[in-house]
Amino acid sequence: MTDKKKYVYQFGAGKADGDRTMRELLGGKGANLAEMSRTGLPVPPGMTITTETCDQYYKNNQKWPEGLKEQIREGIRFQEEQLGAGFGDPENPLLLSVRSGAAASMPGMMDTVLNLGMNDMVAEGLAERTGNEWFAFDSYRRFIDMFSDVVMGIPHESFESAMQKLKDQRGVKEDNELTAKDLRDLVDRFKAIYRRETGFMFPNDPMEQLEFSINAVFGSWNSERAKKYRKINKITGLIGTAVNIQAMVFGNMGETSGSGVLFTRDPNTGENKLYGEYLTNAQGEDVVAGTRTPEPIKNLKKALPKVYDQLEEMTRKLEKAYQNMQDIEFTIQEEKLFILQTRNGKRTGPAAIKIAVDFVKEGIVNKQEAVKNLVTTAQLDQLLHPQFDDKAIKDKKVIGVGLPASPGAAVGKVYFTSHDAEDAKITGENVILARVETSPDDVGGMHASEGIITSRGGMTSHAAVVARGWGKPCVVGCDDIVINYKNKSLTDGNHTVYEGDWLSINGTTGEVVLGQLPLKPPKLSNDFKKFMKWVDEFRDMKVRTNADRAEDATKAKEFGAEGIGLCRTEHMFFEGERIVEVRRMIMSDNEKERRESLARLLPYQKEDFLGLFKALDGDPVTIRLLDPPLHEFLPHTEDEKKDLAKQFGISYRKVKDRVAALDEANPMLGHRGCRLGITFPEITEMQTRAILEAAIEAKEQGAVVLPEIMVPLIGSGDELIDQKNVIKETAEKVFKDKGTRIDYLIGTMIEVPRAALVADEIAPHADFFSFGTNDLTQMTFGFSRDDIGKFLPDYLERKIVLHDPFQTLDQKGVGKLVAEAADLGRATKPGLKLGICGEHGGDPESIAFCYKQGLDYVSCSPFRVPIARLAAAQEAIAQQENK
Repeated sequence: MTDKKKYVYQFGAGKADGDRTMRELLGGKGANLAEMSRTGLPVPPGMTITTETCDQYYKNNQKWPEGLKEQIREGIRFQEEQLGAGFGDPENPLLLSVRSGAAASMPGMMDTVLNLGMNDMVAEGLAERTGNEWFAFDSYRRFIDMFSDVVMGIPHESFESAMQKLKDQRGVKEDNELTAKDLRDLVDRFKAIYRRETGFMFPNDPMEQLEFSINAVFGSWNSERAKKYRKINKITGLIGTAVNIQAMVFGNMGETSGSGVLFTRDPNTGENKLYGEYLTNAQGEDVVAGTRTPEPIKNLKKALPKVYDQLEEMTRKLEKAYQNMQDIEFTIQEEKLFILQTRNGKRTGPAAIKIAVDFVKEGIVNKQEAVKNLVTTAQLDQLLHPQFDDKAIKDKKVIGVGLPASPGAAVGKVYFTSHDAEDAKITGENVILARVETSPDDVGGMHASEGIITSRGGMTSHAAVVARGWGKPCVVGCDDIVINYKNKSLTDGNHTVYEGDWLSINGTTGEVVLGQLPLKPPKLSNDFKKFMKWVDEFRDMKVRTNADRAEDATKAKEFGAEGIGLCRTEHMFFEGERIVEVRRMIMSDNEKERRESLARLLPYQKEDFLGLFKALDGDPVTIRLLDPPLHEFLPHTEDEKKDLAKQFGISYRKVKDRVAALDEANPMLGHRGCRLGITFPEITEMQTRAILEAAIEAKEQGAVVLPEIMVPLIGSGDELIDQKNVIKETAEKVFKDKGTRIDYLIGTMIEVPRAALVADEIAPHADFFSFGTNDLTQMTFGFSRDDIGKFLPDYLERKIVLHDPFQTLDQKGVGKLVAEAADLGRATKPGLKLGICGEHGGDPESIAFCYKQGLDYVSCSPFRVPIARLAAAQEAIAQQENK
């Protein structure tokens, strides 16, 4: 019995079986082709094999489901009818392109085969029908090359080498300088390579070619490069790739033909102008491969003005239809324009902001749509990337200038292979990846790099598109330098740079510079401020910052922070004389000596807190009491211990014994946090006095102060009660001494699993809970943050975990504890203030989870504050729309 399930969706001739809402089923490319067909744009007819078919192909031991072949034949008949041509017909041949297309954009990661259906008879027929022998055999040699590479795994370099050899023999530089006779010869040479590598003759049957190519596209879904790309970009939940089989249109039919790629706005700056490249007498792969130098799209206006005007009109229609900047592939066949693909264009952070603001101004979208759809948190992150500090650069040696493909500054040690770049990154090095041109196989090294250089390629080459999407500075087409893979070096003829040497690149100007250049923070535009104002209109969850110094707090407030969610007081103990007094306190033999050392520490703490209160004037400041175990403040080497003994006038034996006594088998679970305050209440007293005296002084200086004292590592209500009593008693003494009172809150960190489970016992004694998800993750998983790198790659590879749990909150386990504690806490104490201050406070996926749990705020590092604001606004909009 034949399976009646629909595997193939047709499009073309102003109609389509699908539309743009069907991305999950048809993939992004297939859905957009269907939509463009429906709206009457000039799209060559075709069909899309669904993502579900790819899934079934793998589940069925890489065999096609019953009924697929017949539906494909129906799709071919539809294309034949539309074009009046025949698949495999030598007199009037229909040639096909076979392309991948997942629901999420994965540029260049999966496989494509063009000019499918070519054989000797078809090539002769095409030459006779078009009167263009050169075009026919150029298309034939391209097909053999792509089919051999994609389907049979014969390296493209084998064919590139054979072509270069023929060009050398003929004394020509460019591909299009070869004659039709030369191309006939090249076809034979390519066939010989195929036979040598496979042991078989090149297949002549078009249907056999098509079946092989469909399977190759399915196969590319699970290629190493595709899996790595999905892992890097956190693309999950997809079942496979669609396959788009479309009638070929030809940009290689002479001087009135060509192919190109363009963005409807400049993806680097957001400027409202067409941005892209095209090649005359070429197919689309030539543009993105970087093997020929393309021309800027503006030159098309001179060469083919009518086509340019038509293209400009279509781009505006597509922007309005998709309400987004578009990335478009097009082909011109003898002055007739065809749109082959459109998708939302990848852009830099500055461009995303400008496009969003301009789209609202132009009435294409409203503010809510702009905030929700036009700027991602990753793009916002790019805005905060540093630039070169030109004022600090007295003399820079520029060894090359290429095309500025992705803006920003990057400094690192140069490496020439993806593998070496990844290895260097693991050891903690900043890396610059230098390649002649990148391919999809380089994505791992590209992701590991601070910046990327290529000596070939244009602004729409693989390196440019991927780097821009990731916000990595990139310089392409830098032909001033020669890269030598064998020697692992690059040179401009005067200077040679070897693997591991320092390089600086400027993705905004295209400069490649010797050595390490100094960096400076970025400037934020008026468009950024306007956009972030819109963000805050839709956001109802507060965003605070984690900051221990006044300068960090000031920077965070500039970025829109609404308070400090975590000040780690121990970070204030390591500088100058402070560490001396901390060590003196630890080495003390009795409480009296400890209190004397703490009294000398108090002014330092008070000074730091005063700076924070003044910087956050009017916003709450949450200060965590001392958290780490005391041994972290003591010296570890023998020489350092001897120096300490000499400094304090005590015996080396006493220092050594004290260090040994404080050493802990598992410091994370040891004598730290509230346990220190319970054992040594004088520490809690000193810190409380410093906080409240600083707050009173700041108030007297005109600041509005909202101090919040946070007790760390609570596991029971009784621990919090103990420390709360010390804090309150100290506060009353301070208020009496100063003759004035201020309001303050006492709360705790929920970072021990037991605290989450008994939150109803703790809540009556707390004004707020702040979830310390760094330690909560460590204790829930039993993972050490310092050692997880030893096994995390294996866990991710085998999908034991989908994300690093210290970067993205584990919602099933750690998240369940957060939800439980939030529910228990508020059930016991309605109105209990809830926040999160772990690293997850700056992760968009984790922020969305916190929003769903009803947390009042998230807290993150200063440079992630804008990201958290946008993530919170986007989640608020999503929740509102769901209602």
